[in-house]
Amino acid sequence: MDFKTAFISTRPWSFTMTFSSVTMGTLLAAIAGRFDLALYLLTLGGMVAFHAATNVLNDFFDVKHGVDKGGAPTTKYRLHPAAFGQAPLSTILGISVVLYALTLAAGLYLALVSSVSVVLVIAAGIAGSVLYTADPVVLKAHALGEATVFLMWGLLIPAGAFMVQTGYFSWAPLAAALPIGLFVALVLLANNIRDIGYDGSVNTRTLAVALGAKNSERLYSVLLAASYTLVLAGIFVRLLPVWSAVVFVTAPVARKLAGMFQGEIPDNADPRTAGLAFQFALLYMASLLLSIFLPLYLPV
Repeated sequence: MDFKTAFISTRPWSFTMTFSSVTMGTLLAAIAGRFDLALYLLTLGGMVAFHAATNVLNDFFDVKHGVDKGGAPTTKYRLHPAAFGQAPLSTILGISVVLYALTLAAGLYLALVSSVSVVLVIAAGIAGSVLYTADPVVLKAHALGEATVFLMWGLLIPAGAFMVQTGYFSWAPLAAALPIGLFVALVLLANNIRDIGYDGSVNTRTLAVALGAKNSERLYSVLLAASYTLVLAGIFVRLLPVWSAVVFVTAPVARKLAGMFQGEIPDNADPRTAGLAFQFALLYMASLLLSIFLPLYLPV
């Protein structure tokens, strides 16, 4: 398998979510007065390797379990080297192992120069990543996929990025990163709602399959609304600056997406959700960056 195919197998377009989670935790550390560019870049690189490893391992096990194959929904909107036989499964697995090794190397170094607790975050993340699709657990096949990615991208990664910069744990990045985590879960939920018929036919019990189409569509709308509501709540309790209200610029797009999920689900449901997630995250993070130089919070 050539480098281009190997790179595509990591699904690089999805790394915007990791960028958002790492940068979110780092910005909150900067607000607390601690920021090191080199540590940020190493954390980001390590977490991108982690995300890539998760994606590749997911493809490996989905093909092994007979879920992903020629004609499966996922093969219609992206290149899938494992499903199309462009590389043997042993090669796909080897790429994943190398990427996990890079993640672990970055994590161990960061633990040495910042906080030993970073090792616990890395260990928990790798465990969740592997068990997401690996035998015998296969979390995503037991309606736990959305919860798993929410915990990793909404809690573990922001908390770990904050700890790398500050050397200590804080609840603030966890609370502030909740909207980011919800959006990551929404991208997966959108994917699973679109594929609900196929997943049910191959005995993959995703959350969408477990809830059914109508309830899954309602959940999508509820989580979408919750992402914006949490920002408002953060502003009112002075966890977030007033500037964070700028995320409501994307509310019309969110409303349109929610309406779309009440009808026929398009093939690009998850990339459209991911696009909104990235717009939301950029505005959200810009508001935090602005607050470093021009803090503005609601009065007590």
